[in-house]
Amino acid sequence: MKKLIVVTAAIFALSSPLALFAMDHSGHAMEHKSTAAHEEVVDGIKATFNVQTMAEAMKAMGMEMPKGVKETHHISLSFKDAKSGKAVTDGTVTIKVQNPDKSFQTKGMMGMHGHFGADFDFSKKGTYGVMCKFLLEDGKTRQTKFSYTVK
Repeated sequence: MKKLIVVTAAIFALSSPLALFAMDHSGHAMEHKSTAAHEEVVDGIKATFNVQTMAEAMKAMGMEMPKGVKETHHISLSFKDAKSGKAVTDGTVTIKVQNPDKSFQTKGMMGMHGHFGADFDFSKKGTYGVMCKFLLEDGKTRQTKFSYTVK
């Protein structure tokens, strides 16, 4: 357990300098109206994943697509207590994506407006494996995975 916490902390420590260059999402309401790409209850927590193109995500925030953005898709993730339905908004979330060519993208998800989000490059057609590990306010580490196909 300690090793997992140290590894998770290291991933976020290494990714935090990149967060300085990330867009400021404060003041931008982001609606995820798309159908869930994956939903699963993991140890009492319902995890709901939505996948949108960056164009859809930027439009939902009322923003223009910045030039030079290499990421093509936004993954958002929300958590709810499975029994009460109460939103769970505090935690640490890491997503690892296996691309169709078997290479990987790993990112920490940033908390924003009641959900977590991160941007990924899904520019190649094929099936992406999405693996998620999350440590929520109850101190339990959970994980889930699903596939997402780009046609």
